[in-house]
Parts: sequence; C-alpha cells; structure tokens
Amino acid sequence: MPGLPDGIVRGEDGCARCWWAGQAPDYVAYHDLEWGRPVADDRRLFEKLCLEGFQSGLSWLTILRKRDNFRRAFCDFDIARLARFGKRDVDRLLRDAGIVRHRGKIESTINNARCALRLGEEFGSLAAYFWRYEPAPESRPRRLNRRALVALTRSAESVALSKDLKRRGFSFVGPTTAYAFMQAMGLVNDHLEGCHARPAADLARRRMRRPG
Repeated sequence: MPGLPDGIVRGEDGCARCWWAGQAPDYVAYHDLEWGRPVADDRRLFEKLCLEGFQSGLSWLTILRKRDNFRRAFCDFDIARLARFGKRDVDRLLRDAGIVRHRGKIESTINNARCALRLGEEFGSLAAYFWRYEPAPESRPRRLNRRALVALTRSAESVALSKDLKRRGFSFVGPTTAYAFMQAMGLVNDHLEGCHARPAADLARRRMRRPG
C-alpha cells in the first residue's frame, strides 16, 4: 500500500490532512472547515486581519482558542464600533485576561478599524479591495507539497498588499502576515496535494462570485 505524500498525515478519523492540523479537535475543525475557504464577508475579513496581527510571535492555535474572547472584547469585529474605541477601551482591554494583552496590537486593531472604514468607502467593501490581490493561477506552485508550502511564507501579491495597507495607515500587516491572511481567507488554496480538504476548497473557490 503506497505511503502518504510528504506533509500529509492521517487523522484518528481516517482523513488525510496537512500535517500542521495535528490532532487537536479544534485545530482539525479549523483546517477542515475554515482555512482556505473563500471569504467575502467584510467583518470576517477584518477579524482575520486583526487576529493575524495578534498572532505575531505566537501560535495560531493560541489565538484560535481565544477567538471567542476576542470577538466578545472587540464587538465581534464590528468595524464602525471599533473605530470609535478610545483610551478607556484600550485600558479595559489591557485588563482582559481572555485576550492577548499587548498594547501595541490592541491600539493597532482600533487604528486599523478606522483605516478599514475609509477603505470600504473607497472600494465599496473590504472584500472588493482584498480580492484584487488574488494571485493569477499561473503564479502558483505547479505542485504544492510540504517543501513548497514551508518555503511559501510570502508572495508578490502579499508584498504588494502589505505595502498598500501600510500606505493607507494600517499596522501589523507585514508581507508574511498578509500571506497568512490570504491563505486563511481562501485567496489561495494552500492545502497540500493529497489533503482531503483541498478539493472542497477548490470547489468553493470556483463557485465563488468575486466581489467588486
């Protein structure tokens, strides 16, 4: 019986997955049902951009397990409400043990909400803006295995997205963060060849009507 492709592991449920999903049920569910599926909802796009910033220096699993706390603390990432947060809100959030209490990242989230409002006004929606950076199919790796994915920490599109976001006043949006955002929100499908979730993500991307 042939072995699994490099980077693919078989879970306790018998499904073949990308190695990084591990065996933790919440991480497996995130891998199977969220990561790589295309998203066009402004609030969820903004949430992910912010949480990627909070992840800097930490694992995504740490942030994932605090995500409900972040949603509670940041008004479910309602952009207009967050844009009105002030010093008292920052002080309150710094006392909230359920989230990552990092002043710079908290202040960045509020700042980015204000920037996101302007962005939405200019492009009609955040989704219309972000999906402009979807890579062309010919720019993608011909075969996505573990070695290729490990090396793929940024792309020309994520560099361009990061640069433009920074020009517009956003913070904690470096090229690596931008690429992780693109992976999670389905602007690319980085499930490995042989992962059971890859075909479903591909199908969702083909069926999606691009915003804007």
